[in-house]
Amino acid sequence: MTRAPTDIRPGAGEDLGPDARGRSSEDELVMHLEPDQFVAATSEPVPLAPLGPRAKAVLWALRVFVVLVSVMVVYTFVDRLH
Repeated sequence: MTRAPTDIRPGAGEDLGPDARGRSSEDELVMHLEPDQFVAATSEPVPLAPLGPRAKAVLWALRVFVVLVSVMVVYTFVDRLH
């Protein structure tokens, strides 16, 4: 009979990519950091995503919609106080 290997970790410098749960080796390293190290590692800003003109227009329309609905809610609230 042959014995199954007890250590199935990759060799030095070998990266197998994400595991079954979607974690990569970098995610595993982050889990073992001290709290201040974790804050320092995660406080780096994320660059803005490049958006096309259509996406920008949709986001501006959404902003205008939110402002208009907010004004309507405030008006209704103030009107119902009297």
